[in-house]
Amino acid sequence: MADRRATLEALYAAAIDAAAPARAVEAALAALDAGSRVHVIALGKAADGMARAAEDWIRMTGRSLAGGIVVGAAVPAEAPRGALRRVAGDHPRPGAASRRAADLVGAAAGAVAADDSALVLLSGGASSLAGAPIEGVSPADLAALNDLLLGSGLDITGINGVRKRFSRWGAGRLARALHPARVDCLLLSDVPDDDPALIGSGPCTADALHAADVIALLGSARIWEAVPRAVRQLLEAVEDGGAEETPKPGEPAFARVETQIVGNNATALAGAAARAESLGLGVEVLARRLTGEAADAGREIASRVAAAARGRCMIAGGETVVTLGAEHGRGGRCQELALAAAEALAGSAAALLAAGTDGRDGPTDAAGAIVDGATWARIAAAGRSPARDLSGHDACPALAAAGALLPASATGTNVADIVIALA
Repeated sequence: MADRRATLEALYAAAIDAAAPARAVEAALAALDAGSRVHVIALGKAADGMARAAEDWIRMTGRSLAGGIVVGAAVPAEAPRGALRRVAGDHPRPGAASRRAADLVGAAAGAVAADDSALVLLSGGASSLAGAPIEGVSPADLAALNDLLLGSGLDITGINGVRKRFSRWGAGRLARALHPARVDCLLLSDVPDDDPALIGSGPCTADALHAADVIALLGSARIWEAVPRAVRQLLEAVEDGGAEETPKPGEPAFARVETQIVGNNATALAGAAARAESLGLGVEVLARRLTGEAADAGREIASRVAAAARGRCMIAGGETVVTLGAEHGRGGRCQELALAAAEALAGSAAALLAAGTDGRDGPTDAAGAIVDGATWARIAAAGRSPARDLSGHDACPALAAAGALLPASATGTNVADIVIALA
């Protein structure tokens, strides 16, 4: 297993390197025609790397860095740097640090003059890191809604479609605050189809969903009655015309907003594939994006690689979900995918890695896991029931018992999840 684990870790590292935010932003900035005074607002897990590239570009092109804010998962040791204030928010659940960060984003947006340029740099995680509720919704309500959504079985499109409406800067509200300045929005995508309305809750993108759509979505997920009362009442007030809708397509706030995707999950997959080919492996990048229940995706990929010819490498990316019951253990979607894959791989010579490109999987100290044909048996030998752990969504301690966890790390990027399997 040691050689296979080392190979999988090398391919994972290549995927992370390919999705490095500075590299992606540098290429986009080279073609940008911004004004002479530039404000930078960088939000998300890749915020610091994206902002550093922007600072270097502003300096090299003779422009003036007029100010701004960087909100990430951690503050670099040398912060603050230049005219940008760097702060850390809370993740995966917004807290007091996130609310403070949201206030600072408001101050930074308010300092942008009409004839200035605003460079908005977005990556996944911004919804939580700069997460503060809109008026009428308490922080506790927003946190409860977030927890409900994460365990609802809704995919990332559905989750973001709901929660951005209740986020202070989500659903196009940052574009409103920056209007009428020119806004160039560069996005590192962690969502299906690279939809700008979903990345970081779409702060500079119009919201196509109406209150009635959101109510229907919550109903289809069977969580409408569990949603905090303030959230339900606000949605019903908007539906009845008694409260304001979110910014919609065609509003003047979006007239001077330009949006560009600078990197995505496919970027990471290509990096892993190139490294695998350099190692002499036969590579297959699965065309279908990972979606649906994590356990189902794990079983499917594991079954395919277990039956594949020796020396084959299968690579897939996307973002699955875990639908939680009332009682559940600890883990993340990558760990649940890996545990299900371990069952399908049992007795085979194949191995599989499942991990988040941000270096963290769920509320755990793991980025994901690496499993092989012996993992399922090792969990049982440690005195646990892997089948019970899988059905109880308790993947983290199960995989820890088998020594299968991949340690968490601060990768500085975020382009969804990656699965790499070796036959």
